[in-house]
Amino acid sequence: MSRPLDLRGKGQLADKTFGALAIGAAALVLLILGMIAITMTNRALPVLRHMGLDFFTSSVWSEHDNQFGALPFIWGTIYTSVIAVVLAVPVSLGVALFITQIAPPWLKRPLVYLIDLLAVVPSVVFGLWGVLMLAPHLNRSFLTAGIILAIMIVPIITSLAREVIETTAQADKEAAYALGATRWEMINAAVIPHAKGGLVGAVMLGLGRAMGETIAAALVIGSSAQIVLSPFKSGDSMPAVIANQWGEASDLQKSALIGLAVTLFVMTIIVNLIASRIVQRSMRKSRGT
Repeated sequence: MSRPLDLRGKGQLADKTFGALAIGAAALVLLILGMIAITMTNRALPVLRHMGLDFFTSSVWSEHDNQFGALPFIWGTIYTSVIAVVLAVPVSLGVALFITQIAPPWLKRPLVYLIDLLAVVPSVVFGLWGVLMLAPHLNRSFLTAGIILAIMIVPIITSLAREVIETTAQADKEAAYALGATRWEMINAAVIPHAKGGLVGAVMLGLGRAMGETIAAALVIGSSAQIVLSPFKSGDSMPAVIANQWGEASDLQKSALIGLAVTLFVMTIIVNLIASRIVQRSMRKSRGT
């Protein structure tokens, strides 16, 4: 009778190798992130020395006078992203709930494929569609950019929301039905409380995606450096102005554009960190810890 193989030594070696590879991959990500931050910040130092804090608070952007104020572009980025989230969230959550709770099996799979397909459409296609279909009626404005960004983030929020909603325990839903709840009452009492943190995280990730969009926003926002409340006015965003002005920019102007990129980089990281924090808190609450 043959003796069983002793794999303890090989298993320990595999565990150590896997642990080293995992740590190395995580360290590589942090290294790349740090290199990006350091390189971009160094390139932005000339305009920060020239403008000081006025770079973030001034609304004047004039390459001829060497005055570069980022405030209109920060405002445009936040404004269009908020419009996109306000428009996209009801649609995304509605579609996610329909797919997970209402749609019959024969319809569910095609809908999932369609949403995934919408997520991979190049942004320039959405931008050109906005120029051809929306701009003639709404002009190139904050609202036009917000609508295009909303269409682009709907698949992201929907997919994440669908995955979160599907983690709701079947026993919880059946318990709600057993107590006489309707379908909506079951969703409101069992599904939404369980998935609330994950849904907020999905929305925050969609917001981060909207803030970083470049080509689509550049085509439809209007390229006007102004701070206005009317969504029908033209404006500009940080990614859009970088794309539009980089090719013919002077050295100091390029430093200012890189400063905008650093600002956007920090804002996006903050949004994603907040989203991760919300998701982690939701997971801890669902486990009862």
